Amino acid sequence: MIVAGWLVAAVLAVLVGVVGIGLVGTGLTTRAGESVSEAQVEQELGSVSTAPTTAAESPTAAPGKGTTAQSFPTRGGTVVADCDKITSMAPAQGYEVHEQSAREGEFRGLRDNHVRIKVQLTCAAGTPQIRERGES
Repeated sequence: MIVAGWLVAAVLAVLVGVVGIGLVGTGLTTRAGESVSEAQVEQELGSVSTAPTTAAESPTAAPGKGTTAQSFPTRGGTVVADCDKITSMAPAQGYEVHEQSAREGEFRGLRDNHVRIKVQLTCAAGTPQIRERGES
């Protein structure tokens, strides 16, 4: 009797799963999108306005301002910065971001809070540079 109950429960579970997937639709089991031809891409891109924005007509920024952000790998993680500021800090495995300001930041070890990787932003000839200093 117990075995029959388990068999009925298993059959019902399978049926509920099959019906549930059927109700959701074919999006889970078949490819929903179709390929786009090169001609279709060009047609869609051609319909986009190509008028210049007013920002493009503004005067250029002073040297050292608005430079492209660059990525700098360090022992504690990755630092993204331009000459103005540290944009972001992404910790490596085993580290966390402890402090982040415009020109300085610090990664700390998760296991031992005394493992510190300090970074400092400098800018030379319009190029951002990161100086790394480790402390234990």
